Amino acid sequence: MDYLQLALQTFNGGNWYGWKKEDDNGNKIPNEDRMQYQYIKIIKDGATMPTEAEVNAKIQELKDAETNAEIKKASGKQKLKDLGLDDDEIQALIGV
Repeated sequence: MDYLQLALQTFNGGNWYGWKKEDDNGNKIPNEDRMQYQYIKIIKDGATMPTEAEVNAKIQELKDAETNAEIKKASGKQKLKDLGLDDDEIQALIGV
């Protein structure tokens, strides 16, 4: 999952950024290296650049939310098993 882009989309109403193609010295940035905080460019009028710390905090928040969702999903499945449902019945109910 591309947590950097997911995090960036939460700032400035989304779709506010792009990626530089050249570094500050005019050297071409290889495509595989462009998607880093240091190469973000603002492409939407009025957008402001979040700090790297703000972006990293949002990335961690997204990762924590995903982990918590996985934990709750596993817990819910276990509770259904504890009630006597088998895997096929659980899948039929919740699709996982």
